[in-house]
Amino acid sequence: MTQPPLTLYLAAPRGFCAGVDRAIKIVEMALQKWGAPVYVRHEIVHNKFVVDSLRDQGAVFVEELDECPDDRPVIFSAHGVPKAVPAAAEKREMIYVDATCPLVSKVHIEAERHAENGLQIVMIGHAGHPETIGTMGQLPEGEVLLVETEADVATLDVRDPNALAFVTQTTLSVDDTKGIVAALQARFPAIIGPHKEDICYATTNRQAAVKAMAGKIDAMLVVGAPNSSNSRRLVEVAANNGCAYAQLVQRATDIDWRALEGIRSIGITAGASAPEVLVNEVIDALRARYDVTMETVETAQENVEFKVPRVLRVPA
Repeated sequence: MTQPPLTLYLAAPRGFCAGVDRAIKIVEMALQKWGAPVYVRHEIVHNKFVVDSLRDQGAVFVEELDECPDDRPVIFSAHGVPKAVPAAAEKREMIYVDATCPLVSKVHIEAERHAENGLQIVMIGHAGHPETIGTMGQLPEGEVLLVETEADVATLDVRDPNALAFVTQTTLSVDDTKGIVAALQARFPAIIGPHKEDICYATTNRQAAVKAMAGKIDAMLVVGAPNSSNSRRLVEVAANNGCAYAQLVQRATDIDWRALEGIRSIGITAGASAPEVLVNEVIDALRARYDVTMETVETAQENVEFKVPRVLRVPA
């Protein structure tokens, strides 16, 4: 039987960012240095395939530090943690390695610097997300106020409207965030923003690639986890930029084939914590059903690399 034709547009860049790559390496190097088990507070990155792979190597994933024994190393996830977490680890004399993405740490440092200058912080982010919890936890309670939408800005109760600064979660929708920032600046003209954009390069680049293809495809598949903020934003960006159907899939087995009936073109991208092996799995599933012609839509090139902590490096 002749397979129906399908033009597949593959986003570039896609998948792993430098912060995710570094965090995974930290767990692997910790296992090599100290042996199993090594404990990891929260999923090291939001991807089940990655977490399961590290678990198979001897990593033990927990939600809180009190689930870890004193005599085994613990790693803090790429999303960052409140200051109280490493303080508690030090009090227990634990070995710990902080895998917080350096671009998240940059936001932490910004917030602390503004606080030292007497400013109250407004954080644009998602309530309950580990990164938001970690950033807000860099300062005493009440010093960081959270807003998720433009509507939240209207009800914000601040200490001094002339002594404010804002920071953002690194994985937000670029377009949505612009609207919230504009609302903050309209209500609080004196508010101070980041010296450099808080939304990270990887989030921005992946959203730009989706925008470039969204208007010319019938459907979009985003490879990523449902608890991955940056992956979910890619689905929204596709829908908001002219793509009639966009679906988040963890694996090829999650694809809703009925929703793809009759399509002639499809886009594929992957969130920053999704490995390329899962993208290839989706492409193979499409090739099994369609006569695929593949094109790459490249909007940026990435060559960012972050060093792992010195404690894990082997002397030359």
